Amino acid sequence: MAKIALVHDYLNEFGGAERVLLKLSQMYPDAPIYTLFVKENSAAAKEFRSKKIIQSWFSHVPFADKLISPLRFLIPFIWPFFDFSDYDLVITSSAWAVTKGMRGAKREISYIHTPPRYLYGYEESKDWSGLSWLVKVYGLLVNHFMRMYDFNRAQKPDVLIANSQNISRRIKKFYNKTSDVIYPPIEYKKFSSSKISPHKGDFFLTGGRLVRHKNFDKIIQAFNQSGRKLLIFGTGSVENSLKNIAEENIEFMGRVSEEKLVSLYKGAKAFIVASRDEDLGMTQIEAQAAGCPVIAYKAEGYLETIIEGKTGVFMKSLQPKAINKAVEKIESTKWDKRKIKAFAKGFSKEVFEKKVKKIVDKNLVEYTHAGASRS
Repeated sequence: MAKIALVHDYLNEFGGAERVLLKLSQMYPDAPIYTLFVKENSAAAKEFRSKKIIQSWFSHVPFADKLISPLRFLIPFIWPFFDFSDYDLVITSSAWAVTKGMRGAKREISYIHTPPRYLYGYEESKDWSGLSWLVKVYGLLVNHFMRMYDFNRAQKPDVLIANSQNISRRIKKFYNKTSDVIYPPIEYKKFSSSKISPHKGDFFLTGGRLVRHKNFDKIIQAFNQSGRKLLIFGTGSVENSLKNIAEENIEFMGRVSEEKLVSLYKGAKAFIVASRDEDLGMTQIEAQAAGCPVIAYKAEGYLETIIEGKTGVFMKSLQPKAINKAVEKIESTKWDKRKIKAFAKGFSKEVFEKKVKKIVDKNLVEYTHAGASRS
């Protein structure tokens, strides 16, 4: 039986990248997970508590989760401490920490959620605009060398898999490499389940990781003006600041169970997402699996996951007027939930598993044949 290892940036929170990792670990249950560090008691740590996880030496650094960003220049000195020569295949899950080009890997498949956003000018979760000029110069110098390192590492894997056509274009632009496209998996059967009744009420819905670049503040400003009811699920770094600007018609649900989330999707008039340069996004696909139309900013990954007029509505700006105009269009349109669900089915875990398995099996066969020819 082939020996497979999984590698992931770090286990700090449980977002879209971690959902992909979880599915890969379910597909290959004997594969250990190598990572920079695991944040103790985090949502990610709880999700992967039954898995064999091997952490880097950086995990012993106090406050590793807070220091990894300012100490990102250490990344080229962390991954080489792992040796993957005992494995037939390494599958890396890469978004932030240049998690690709592993030492000793006989064959490597790298699933790219995005080339690191901080290296290529895309919006990040944290706002660095208020930093001193000295820190900004330091960041520019470090990122210059990290871009060279990132490019070099991207040339090493045997196969690059992009999580969308959008990311495939970025891979071509920044790495000059072609890539296969496999969309991340959603639990379609759970979200489309008829056994879960919809949340009662007349409301719109948004949520996920409450971080800066998701632009929840823009959505809140629009609903402050309209007075319509908005429910927000999830937690994150900007949660308190969002609560401070929200009027009484906006309710924060916190972290919710998956069953509760399905109920919210089913009951909402629409689900709203507003990132300017979303890599792909999964929450809007989950919403559609539950039959809920989506309002999204017209750009990047959203263009692949929403069909204008059939599964949702696009807004051309994030001004309150544009958001509320999209809301009004949702309310005046009759939506066919069956068609919305049918579109989301193309992003199911079954589709993901089939496509990943095909690439994995092909690479294992090629590695076996290469070994036989050398002997």
